[in-house]
Amino acid sequence: MNFQVTVLKILVSYPDGFAPMADLKRDMAILATSGRDWAERTKRLAARVPDLDIFSQALVERLNGGWRITENGRAVLEFMEARPVAPEPILAPRVEEATAAMVAATQVLPLRQAVDRAKRRRERRERRREARERARANAS
Repeated sequence: MNFQVTVLKILVSYPDGFAPMADLKRDMAILATSGRDWAERTKRLAARVPDLDIFSQALVERLNGGWRITENGRAVLEFMEARPVAPEPILAPRVEEATAAMVAATQVLPLRQAVDRAKRRRERRERRREARERARANAS
C-alpha cells in the first residue's frame, strides 16, 4: 500500500504527471531511504483509502517507458491528503466515491486548486532538494 501512495505522490510532482521508469525508481529510492517520517505519512494516507489499487482502478496508466497519473489518480490523492474536519477517525469512502467527490470539488473551485497545486509543487521541490542534500551528506 505504501508503494502505491508513493507512486501517486511522485507522479503528481511531475509537470504532466508522467515519469520515466528510471526517474520513478530514483525518486522512490530517495523517499524509501528518507526515514520513518515518509513511511508513517504514506501509512496515514493509505488508511484514508483502504481498497487502493492504482492500476485496477485506473489511477495510474502505463505508457512507453514510464507511468502517468490520471485525473482520477489526482482526485484520489487529493482526497487522501485532505485534512479531516472531525478529530475522531472517519471511515473513508470507496475510491469511486472519493473520485466523484473530488472531481466535483475541483470543478467548483478551479482558481483555488491552482494556488494549492503551486503550493504543493513548491513543497515537493523543497522536500526533494532536502532529500538530495541529505543523500549527498550521507555519501560524503
